Amino acid sequence: MILLPDGLFDFQDDAVSYLIDETTGVDKSKTITMKSPTGSGKTVILIAFIDRYLEFIPNDNTAFVWLTPGSGELEEQSKEKMEKIAPHLITQDIQDVLNDGFSVGTTTFINWEQVSKKNNRSITENERKNLFEQIANAHRNGIRFTLIIDEEHSHNTAKAHDIINAFSAKATIRVSATAKKNPRFEWYEINEEEVIQSGLIKKALYINQGLMLNDEQSKMELSTESDVLLKLADKKRKEIFKEYEKLGLKIRPLVIIQFPSSSEEQIKQVEQQLSDMGYTYDNRMVAKWMADASDKINLEGIEKNDAFPSFLLIKQAIATGWDCPRSHILVKLREHMDDDFEIQTIGRIRRMPEAKHYDIETLDCCYLYTFDEKYKETIINNIDTSYEVTKLFLKPQYKSFQLPKENRDLDYDVVGIADVYEMIYDYFIDTYKLTTDKKQNKEILKTYDYKLDEEILGKYRQGRFITFKDLLIREKGTYRDVSYAVNTNLHGIDMMHSIDMIKKVIKMSHENVRAVLLALFSNQVRKKHKLLNLNKKEWYAFIINNATRLRDDFRKLVADSTYQMKSIEINPKISTFKLPEEDFFKYDSTNLHVEEYLSNVYKNYTNQMTVSGLRSTSEQLFELYCEKNEAVEWVYKNGDTGQQYLSIVYLDALENQWLFYPDYIVKLRNGDVWIIETKGGEVQGKSKNIDGRSEIKFNAFKNYANKNNLNWGFVRDKDQNLFLNNNIYTEEMNNENWRPLKEIF
Repeated sequence: MILLPDGLFDFQDDAVSYLIDETTGVDKSKTITMKSPTGSGKTVILIAFIDRYLEFIPNDNTAFVWLTPGSGELEEQSKEKMEKIAPHLITQDIQDVLNDGFSVGTTTFINWEQVSKKNNRSITENERKNLFEQIANAHRNGIRFTLIIDEEHSHNTAKAHDIINAFSAKATIRVSATAKKNPRFEWYEINEEEVIQSGLIKKALYINQGLMLNDEQSKMELSTESDVLLKLADKKRKEIFKEYEKLGLKIRPLVIIQFPSSSEEQIKQVEQQLSDMGYTYDNRMVAKWMADASDKINLEGIEKNDAFPSFLLIKQAIATGWDCPRSHILVKLREHMDDDFEIQTIGRIRRMPEAKHYDIETLDCCYLYTFDEKYKETIINNIDTSYEVTKLFLKPQYKSFQLPKENRDLDYDVVGIADVYEMIYDYFIDTYKLTTDKKQNKEILKTYDYKLDEEILGKYRQGRFITFKDLLIREKGTYRDVSYAVNTNLHGIDMMHSIDMIKKVIKMSHENVRAVLLALFSNQVRKKHKLLNLNKKEWYAFIINNATRLRDDFRKLVADSTYQMKSIEINPKISTFKLPEEDFFKYDSTNLHVEEYLSNVYKNYTNQMTVSGLRSTSEQLFELYCEKNEAVEWVYKNGDTGQQYLSIVYLDALENQWLFYPDYIVKLRNGDVWIIETKGGEVQGKSKNIDGRSEIKFNAFKNYANKNNLNWGFVRDKDQNLFLNNNIYTEEMNNENWRPLKEIF
């Protein structure tokens, strides 16, 4: 187990489970490309993968090789990280391999550039030959390599491929923040939103915030553009610095200034402009990091949060692996540049300095200043959270409005494993009409397509394929069934994967999920209430063969309000919600037909903020409906997460606490206040609602509204009309619970 105080984040644990799944399959050779956003902790993920692999599959003769690019720092950083958080794992470097070769269970860190580049070698030609001989010796000794290619976008050279091919790895994991999907390889992408929610990286990227040019400025010569950007960046830097001071934190935000490749004059100009602003190399406020070793100034300790330099001048993307979380701002003075390289540079300003958000927008975001429109479009197209944003201010007459808001009850006791067991037991009894007769239950579950075989079932594919595209077409080729006799040693890893699949849904530990599954379906545990009485091998086959089915059943249970414990009460922490006096809104600047929504509580809120992609169909229809409705005095669009927004606590069926943020607050001219949650509607009798927890949220919303004597409702769309329900939740809209909104307000 790796030494992390709070363990892995959920998205990191999911990535580790995926890598285990893919590298322990039956394929002879497999390549996995993983896109891992900068700041997501890819080094930790890879170390955790190796640790878990060696724990569960200790005897398959695997040695790990970790290849890195760069000048020789990244492999040292990665090796030191492994030794720090996984000291029980055995690490090696290139010299260890040259002396003693490869060994099973070890991880060898190699900088391939130092091995292959003529002008950047850390080993002699004879030693290089010896490296390939040691690889060949390892193959002869039955060692199987799993290859990790860190910053995989940097390994696209012939010499790098020579080294990679020599290992002939049974599994290759290519990882980068800028990885491109390749149809030949397995693909895994860590969701950027999950990394943001974890607090590891900043919530958003702002582009040219505060940049407003008048006619005189618009006529500026090129030589003065940098001055405008530098002053904006410095203003933002000071604003960020003050916010950290308010929190009592000694964090000094850093501005990175990036130049074109041929820009000596521009560098001198910027140096002079910074000097005029009071920032120089001599007073240590400015640092420099250029390709030439002699052109590096004030870099020692610059990555520390309280380091003195406030500006860093670079002419290229910063060295691979460089980590400086205090970097908040990038001034981009470059014009033509490779997209991947740009994204990697942007990644340097996305980390959070303390790996957490502060719920202060200024601190929780990063900032890009540039006049390069093409670059700006590229960033927007390639980074999901890089959007144009504007700050809007609350109209003065609405500052006094307030409502009670709910936060999690920190004293609430999580439901015990015995109670969880009873709920799952009841769910299966009710759903499949099971009995106390275990043999009869077997036959009943079979009729519902549960697999009750004594063997582990699978499929394999046969056929003739011309192109890789053919492999992606499921109908191509022939699928044949295959079955395996259960071997609890060999299939232990399959059981682990199956349990991991289920634990993600019910938010329980691996050990507790296993205990529940044993008690429900196995004769290995004595339990009064039991669904099946399978022996050990039968139980293995049942769980592995039905893992997906069990996961889906548990997912339905968690979202089903029928199984919530009515006897357990929660006492949310109550605080006062006020409409934020200022807020940031995404908007689509390409929408040229701008109309202001006068009913919105914020000044200058327009239809650019309600376009598809930023608002769902029901949200778009609702905002337009309110704007045209004379009965509406004002409308407020609530945020999706954050302390400043209105929240309601709800419990899933297994009593896990969650926060729910209703979409809108509406004040009518007659004084009535309505709180509205919008959901996907219905088309041709089919629901468009993708929220499986709608009913649980609906009931929590109803309880909150009743306690506080508030008007409320769920609103959904059907045939371009809106309907409201605040009575009994039904997914089907063709009933009396869903009333036309126009009949209500």
